[in-house]
Amino acid sequence: MSAPPFTLVHADARFYVVAKAAGVGFHREGDTPGLMDYLREGLADTALWPVHRLDLVTSGLIVVARSAAVAAALGAAFAAHEVEKTYLALSDRKPKKKQGWVRGDMVKARGGAWRLTHTLDSPAVTRFDSVSLAPGVRLFMLYPQTGRTHQLRVALKSVSAPILGDALYGGSPADRVYLHAYRLAFRLGGEAFDFTCPPAGGLFDTPALAGVLAQEAAR
Repeated sequence: MSAPPFTLVHADARFYVVAKAAGVGFHREGDTPGLMDYLREGLADTALWPVHRLDLVTSGLIVVARSAAVAAALGAAFAAHEVEKTYLALSDRKPKKKQGWVRGDMVKARGGAWRLTHTLDSPAVTRFDSVSLAPGVRLFMLYPQTGRTHQLRVALKSVSAPILGDALYGGSPADRVYLHAYRLAFRLGGEAFDFTCPPAGGLFDTPALAGVLAQEAAR
């Protein structure tokens, strides 16, 4: 197996937190290893329980439990929306609004995509802020309140700012889909945990981003 496409952020007896590279699927697809395969080999630990996942195109933080009991506890926290999550995304488009909320039900569209509707029966909910990062590039800080498939990608498309590199949702061509899971915060057994992992590479490598993240951390 090739070099592991993840970085270990945290390890204890209950769980691991790792930063996944973009372009890596969660589970094996045919002969292509998935993140769980890389984790079992790279961490020399076969007793791993997935708690949540990221899209293949998304980089960033994932928590993986080391027992079924911890997986159940963390899974319940995710289901109850008790886990705080922050994602970072880049777009080269001017959004309809620079901050606010995106709410709506999501339904399947063509070609494996999803789309947002005006109904609110069981809505996907995302709060976001944004700031100009460089000429022609805008940084979006996304705070999902729910966890639907492609939720953030659809949310930014709905405000006319599809993510750079996200061809499925009309984003401009780029070397990758510029979506990164930056922060995870949760409680487990009465203890609070807060993890961050700044993105790196390509258009994320700009001094302006470090300044924005410092302000974000000070909130």
